Amino acid sequence: MSQRDIGYHRHMARWQPDARGRLEAAAFELFRERGFEQTTVADIAAHAGLDKRTFYRLLGDKREALFSGSERVEEALVKVVADTDAAPFEAVIAAFRQMAVDIFADRRELVRMRHSIIESSPELQERELRKTGALLAAVSAALRAKGLDETTATLATESGGTVFRVAYARWVASDDDASLADLIDEVATELRAITSAPGRR
Repeated sequence: MSQRDIGYHRHMARWQPDARGRLEAAAFELFRERGFEQTTVADIAAHAGLDKRTFYRLLGDKREALFSGSERVEEALVKVVADTDAAPFEAVIAAFRQMAVDIFADRRELVRMRHSIIESSPELQERELRKTGALLAAVSAALRAKGLDETTATLATESGGTVFRVAYARWVASDDDASLADLIDEVATELRAITSAPGRR
């Protein structure tokens, strides 16, 4: 993820042999080598050993090769939020932490490549913002479904989303061994300290 990036490419760790996985793998490789704008659907299909009709049937457009799997990520986040009895902010942190474990563990270099591809294109950045917004809206809706009012749900979701973005930025930029999940815990602790510290007069 750029600082906006939630990063849900479902084949980042290992490309699958199915047609969709081959197309996503080919797109990722060509975007990295040539750039997003310079890569065509025909290029991706040919690189995957498939035709353009198959590409359009499975992905729709070339941007989706970088954003495939967002529905499953949304479902996973919502499930954690719905199943936990923790306070609203803690429930959101738990959901993002679980996502970090399930999706980002041992994938830092590939996430960095995806980050670089997205940062190179305003079109991809805009798509990322929309996808991220949809994920946060789903999390907020899950909190409201538990009986929370809109303000509480929004504050908890946006605060948790900010923790994730800050932790993600540190993780992508750092060369130490800290996992994304650990950094989420670290940033959440920092935010709790800031919000509970006594104000100055």
